[in-house]
Amino acid sequence: MKKILFLTLAAFATAAFLGYRYKAPEPELLTPSCYVSCFNADVREQFRVEASTQAFAMMHETPLYYKLESPTGVPVSFKAADGSTAMGYEIRSKTKSNKWVFVIQEWWGLNDYIKRESETLSKELDNVNVIALDLYDGKVAATPDSAMKLVQAAKTDRLENIIKGAIAYAGSNAKIYTIGWCFGGMWSLQTTLLAGKQAAGCVMYYGRPETNLEKLKTLNCDVIGFFGNQDKSPSPEMVTKFEADMQTAGKKITAYKYEANHGFANPSNPSFNKTATEDAHVKAVAFLKEHMK
Repeated sequence: MKKILFLTLAAFATAAFLGYRYKAPEPELLTPSCYVSCFNADVREQFRVEASTQAFAMMHETPLYYKLESPTGVPVSFKAADGSTAMGYEIRSKTKSNKWVFVIQEWWGLNDYIKRESETLSKELDNVNVIALDLYDGKVAATPDSAMKLVQAAKTDRLENIIKGAIAYAGSNAKIYTIGWCFGGMWSLQTTLLAGKQAAGCVMYYGRPETNLEKLKTLNCDVIGFFGNQDKSPSPEMVTKFEADMQTAGKKITAYKYEANHGFANPSNPSFNKTATEDAHVKAVAFLKEHMK
């Protein structure tokens, strides 16, 4: 009798657990209306909040291991705008140049994949200095959970101070071009805004767009963007609105949209889309070369 009662209770417990499992909704990204009502209008803070959610983390599969062999760049340090030390990975032009490409990391941090991208750009672009900014102050994530913690710790004021310090490090005569992915896609555009009249070209891969029209009106250069139609952040709707906002602000953006997911251009991403990545890379390099003439 006790055995029958135990089996009955176990069956009920299993059924209850399975019922909860199948009824529990998947985590969802924060809605635009929630951003308006719950947070300030700064898209950088909005992204930081969203990137701290499980739903956003689920968009990023744990990256495959990648190690850069025989790096040609060197670690550098410079003074951030607040007087503290900031860091980066730099490949200098063989001849003196006032052209600088700022490479902005994904939410994983300044890892070897970003260093490789920096070296590729250095080889494909003529007479240009390339510096990948370390926005996590030496920390790198290997899992979505650890990346969430680094995003939470990356305060907007600190990121601005690093970027302003890098602009000063490049010099007042520097022409600044930016490129970044995901977290770095958003900060590629934000770096361009911070660079003011020194900004000369902006490349953003699936980064959250700026929504403040007054800020967009201050842009000093053209923007090229690469986005995935299967992406949820930014969604295709957000990209379409960005295009409309740029037109309203009197600025030029060229947006390319692929049948791909978030993070499609990272070969260490299990969802890597080789065809989209190669097409986007050719277009990005051509854009930079055209704006460096």
